Amino acid sequence: MPFQSLSEKLNNAFKKFKNKGKLTEADVKAGMREIKLALLEADVNFKVVKDFIKVVSERAVGSEVLESLLPAQQIVKIVNEELTALMGGTQSKLTISSKPPTVVMMVGLQGAGKTTHAGKLAGLYKKQGKHPLLVACDIYRPAAIKQLQIVGEQLGIPVFTMGDQTSPVTIAQEGVKHAIAKGYDMVFIDTAGRLHIDEELMNELKSIKVSVEPTEILLTIDAMIGQDAVNVASTFNELLDITGVILTKLDGDTRGGAALSVRHVTGKPIKFIGTGEKLDTIEPFHPDRMASRILGMGDVLSLIEKAEQAYDEKKAAELEKKLRQATFTLDDYLEQFGQIRNMGSMDQILGMMPGVKPGALKDAQLDEKAIDHQEAIIRSMTPAERENPDIISASRKKRIAMGSGTSVEEVNKLLRSFDQIKKMMKQFSDPKKMRGFGKGKMKIPF
Repeated sequence: MPFQSLSEKLNNAFKKFKNKGKLTEADVKAGMREIKLALLEADVNFKVVKDFIKVVSERAVGSEVLESLLPAQQIVKIVNEELTALMGGTQSKLTISSKPPTVVMMVGLQGAGKTTHAGKLAGLYKKQGKHPLLVACDIYRPAAIKQLQIVGEQLGIPVFTMGDQTSPVTIAQEGVKHAIAKGYDMVFIDTAGRLHIDEELMNELKSIKVSVEPTEILLTIDAMIGQDAVNVASTFNELLDITGVILTKLDGDTRGGAALSVRHVTGKPIKFIGTGEKLDTIEPFHPDRMASRILGMGDVLSLIEKAEQAYDEKKAAELEKKLRQATFTLDDYLEQFGQIRNMGSMDQILGMMPGVKPGALKDAQLDEKAIDHQEAIIRSMTPAERENPDIISASRKKRIAMGSGTSVEEVNKLLRSFDQIKKMMKQFSDPKKMRGFGKGKMKIPF
């Protein structure tokens, strides 16, 4: 979960305000000291922390808090509002050119995930009905062009390349011309990164900018580099006038300071976040939702959006028919695991649920292992066994357990759960029996 340690520290800081009928200015000052330390330990820029604490403190010692019946809740509300404002206030969308193609220039240091996120972003817009083209302008890093081609192939997006002997400026120009000629409405230019910012890199990027006049210049920043993120963002913004930021590697327990500092220091919005290694793990950045997640208040809207993306209408209609006809099989049960996995990892899903404490997510991997085991058990069955589990005898159970690397007990547990689900489905399909549902006659097995 993004910002897990920051979330834990902020929630500990809020405890300073709890169990107090009224707050004094001294109480507020002590609590603000804890919040300040939590932000600094999360690698938030010192000046950003200083300004943030000043604003929150001024609001916290006002009458809306000190005279409130629930002062602790008022403090959380203020911190939530100011965190949202600090990260940009509202979502900043990618600008789409009125005259295609929209040209997006990807810049950043080496290792930040620029090439991968050029592909992720192109894939995101392909799902929205756009026709993107990837342009390989990194001629220096070994295998950079090949990496982009592999990413493009996996996403079904073409890659324009002229090899590593042509200048990046020429490749960018020709790539945009190719897009216009072939009818591509979005162009994502993958430029070269360096291990550090240097004059040669910046001059080349400036030349590409002048030659293709990009609609957007997105800076890719590794969220794990801490304080350096501010320096990187400031330098790129000063020399290129970036239009936005993609914050990557937010799937781990990063300290999160970059997200809270970049907008304040550069004035440029975070537009997207990378939340995993898979090519679909990219999300538009919503400051209000991220503030809620940081404070352990959940992110229901993003959770709903993930569910909608994972939802296959055709398969859902088929499933509904099977439920009505009571022909739900273990193959259908297996397919539902796939739908859950499409929403992301369990810790990401739980991290979006209100009231789930950050520390509780450490056990989320156990749930994923349980799903792995159940999938393995079903995959170790024959087609006939999946269609009709009643034929699974003791000897078959031993074979299935051995084939799936599990135990007979786990096989039995799965079959019991499936049997209960089938009984429940049968009850749903019979209107007469539905009258008894909810009156203690039947328990849901999960």
